[in-house]
Amino acid sequence: MNKLEPPTILLVEDDPGDQKLIRVSLNEQSVANELHIVSSGEEALDFLYQRGKYCNGTCRPDLILLDLNMPGMGGKEFLTRIKNAEDLKRIPVIILTTSDSEQDIIHSYNLFASGYVKKPGDLVQFKKVAKEIGEYWFEICKLPAREE
Repeated sequence: MNKLEPPTILLVEDDPGDQKLIRVSLNEQSVANELHIVSSGEEALDFLYQRGKYCNGTCRPDLILLDLNMPGMGGKEFLTRIKNAEDLKRIPVIILTTSDSEQDIIHSYNLFASGYVKKPGDLVQFKKVAKEIGEYWFEICKLPAREE
C-alpha cells in the first residue's frame, strides 16, 4: 500500500449497532479514510468481485474486519473462500467477533485469519481497539501494493 493512499477497510458485520460502533471508532481514530460496510459474507464476495450492486466498481480493501456469526454465509465460510481464492488470499482478515471460544480462535487461524479480536463491550474500548488495529496494520506492518 502506498503511504499516500488512504487505507481502505471492508467491514463484514450484520449487526447495525456494531456497524455503527466500529464506524465511529475507526473514524474518530482516523484509521481509514474509506470504510465500506457489508452485512453478509455473500455481500462481501459481491463487493470483492464487483458483482450485483457493486458492478460499477469497488476498490480492493487493504484490510477486512470480519464477524464470525452472521446469517447465511458465516464468517468462517467467507474466510475459507477468500483464502482459497488466488486473487484475494493476500488481503489481511481480522476476525472481530463476540466469541472468545478457543475452538473459534483456533479454527480462524487454521483458516489463515491474520488476527482475532474479541469485540469490546463499549465505545471507549472500541476506540482503543480501532487505534491499535490502525497503528499495527497501517503504520507498523508492510502491506503489499493494492491490486486494482
